[in-house]
Amino acid sequence: MIPKKADYFIGFDETPIYFEIHGEGLPIVLCYGIVCTMNHWRHQVRALASQYQLIMYDFRGHHKTPMPSRLENLSLDAIARDAWGLLDHLQIKTSAFIGHSWGAQVMARIYDLEPERVSSMIMINGFAQNPFKDMFGLPLDRAVESAQIVYSKMPSSTKYLWQNLNTNPLSGLITGLLGGFNLNLTSFRDIEIYGSGVANVEVPVFLKLTEDIIHYDAKPAFERVKAPTLIIGGAKDRVTPLKYQQEIHERISGSELEIIPFGSHCCQLDMPDLVNLRIEKHLRLHQYV
Repeated sequence: MIPKKADYFIGFDETPIYFEIHGEGLPIVLCYGIVCTMNHWRHQVRALASQYQLIMYDFRGHHKTPMPSRLENLSLDAIARDAWGLLDHLQIKTSAFIGHSWGAQVMARIYDLEPERVSSMIMINGFAQNPFKDMFGLPLDRAVESAQIVYSKMPSSTKYLWQNLNTNPLSGLITGLLGGFNLNLTSFRDIEIYGSGVANVEVPVFLKLTEDIIHYDAKPAFERVKAPTLIIGGAKDRVTPLKYQQEIHERISGSELEIIPFGSHCCQLDMPDLVNLRIEKHLRLHQYV
């Protein structure tokens, strides 16, 4: 039986941050993407919790972690600070980190805050800056700007549309067809959980953090990385195409790049066994066992 713990710790600004721990051993912090859920890591928990202590936390404004009382503390920087606050709470000095999608930007900031405490990094379908500019082959950063304007004028209607679109089963199918998931490989239940999770995140949380995604440039931080790093990309990812992972690979000296055939934007859900084997190989290679 894999031990599990669920609890809260108090963040730097008194925001209660929800976290879970699965397994025992050397620590690995798992950072999901914006409006995602811990379910995105279910295959990694299954495969790795017998060897490692897997630590997950809900980002500010996500699921069991509430919005901070001050809007300026809803930010990429605050979420990165929460990672170190959690490890301090657990009295853990150093850790490996795995991030998916926006989790790569979060990890860049985590590393910049306390680089000497990062043992290893693995980034899955990540990016350095603003993937909205050509997401699905479209300039969606303009759509985000329009959404901010619409929400400021019609918050109730925007919230209604947000919740109903994201809980509609067709939304998952469309996202999959566009490259967000591989519909032939990913469990539809996982797609449903993702949609429900998105709907449970308030619109202002998404819009505020999207500003950070667009404006934060992680490239300088990646160039400073000295920790062993593995970058994983999906050959069929149209949310953050391979060029984004290749860019990170070029910026981080000595990093490894693994391309998952048929992998979508959620390689860890599409082909978990292959991704898990690659994660374990990286950790063993760098004596994180």
